[in-house]
Amino acid sequence: MALQHGQYGPRPLPLFLEMLRRETATSPQRAAAALAGLRRYQEAPRTRRRLPPIRYRSGAARLRDGARGSDGAPVVLVPSLINPPYVLDLAPGRSLVRHLAAAGLHPWLVDWGTPRAQDRGLDLAGHVTRRLLPLLSRLDRPPLLVGYCLGGTLAIAAAAALAPGRIAGVATIAAPWRFAGYGEDARTALASLWEQVAPGAKALGVLPMEVLQTAFWQLDPARTVAKYAAFATMPAAKAADFVLLEDWANGGAPLTYAAGADLFETLLADDRPGRGAWRIGDRPVDPRRLPCPTIEFVSLTDRITPAATAIGLPARHDLALGHVGMMVGSRAKPMLWDPLTEWLRAPA
Repeated sequence: MALQHGQYGPRPLPLFLEMLRRETATSPQRAAAALAGLRRYQEAPRTRRRLPPIRYRSGAARLRDGARGSDGAPVVLVPSLINPPYVLDLAPGRSLVRHLAAAGLHPWLVDWGTPRAQDRGLDLAGHVTRRLLPLLSRLDRPPLLVGYCLGGTLAIAAAAALAPGRIAGVATIAAPWRFAGYGEDARTALASLWEQVAPGAKALGVLPMEVLQTAFWQLDPARTVAKYAAFATMPAAKAADFVLLEDWANGGAPLTYAAGADLFETLLADDRPGRGAWRIGDRPVDPRRLPCPTIEFVSLTDRITPAATAIGLPARHDLALGHVGMMVGSRAKPMLWDPLTEWLRAPA
C-alpha cells in the first residue's frame, strides 16, 4: 500500500514519501529507482472495472450476485473491511468469484461500501449484526461463508451469532484470530500508531486509509520500497498486472471510528479473540464450537497474516503463498481455489 487515489489518478502520500526517505537514506540509487517506479505507476493507463451487480443492501453494505440465475449452493465471499472487495474478482483468470461460478456454485460478494456519517459508532460486532447478518437473511437457503483476511474473522463471528442450521459451513483464508501471534514488537508499534491517530479519527468519525497504510508499511517497509524500485524497469506485460493489484491495494474506504478502535484495541492490543474473550452481543465467539463444518486455509509465508495468528480450526489446509498471491497469483488456482472448491462442494 503506498498511494491514494485523487481526482486524476494515484498521487503520493506524504507518509509514503517520508517512509521512502527513511528507508533509502543511505542509498540515493534505491531512492531514485523507487521514485521512478512511483512515477511510472502514477502515469500508467487504466480502464474502469465493473463488479458483479448489487442484489441486496443493508446500510452502506451491499451483496453482489456473482452468478445471476444459478441454482448452485450459495457461497458468500466476505472480504476484509480494509481495501475494496474486488480482489476476489480481479480479472478474467484471476477471479475466485468466476472460478466458483464455473464450478457450479453460486458466489455472492459482500461489498462493505463507504461508511456514512451515522455509522461512526458501528464497531466490528455491528458490521456483523447490522450489515452481514441482514444480507445473509435475504438468501433462500443457508449459505456457505468464505472469509478472506479480516473478513474471515467476521465470518466466524457471524456463524457464532446464528442459530444452528442457518449457516452451511465456514471457510477462512488468511484470517487472523490469535493476534498475539503478530509478536510484541509489531503490536507495540501499532499501539503507538493508534495512540497518535485515535484523537483525530474520533473527531472525524472515521479511520482514514492513510493510517491503515502506515500500519501495513510497518510490517515490511523495505519490501514496499523494493517493489516500486523493481517496477521502474518491469516489462510491460507484467507492469499491467502490477498496476491492477496496486490500484486495489491503494484503494478502499475508511473504517468507521468504532471499527478502527476495535481493530487496534480489542483485537491487536487485547487479543480478545485469541484469549476466548470476544463476544458478539451476548454470544461468545468460539470458533471451535460453531454449529457447522469449518476449515481454515493458512499461508506459511504470509507477512500480513502470519501463520502464528491462525484460528486453530480442526480442519486446516496449509500453503506457501503470500497474502495476495494466494488469492490472485499464478498458483492460486491449484493451491487455493481448487481445494477450497472441493471442500465447498461437500463441507465436512
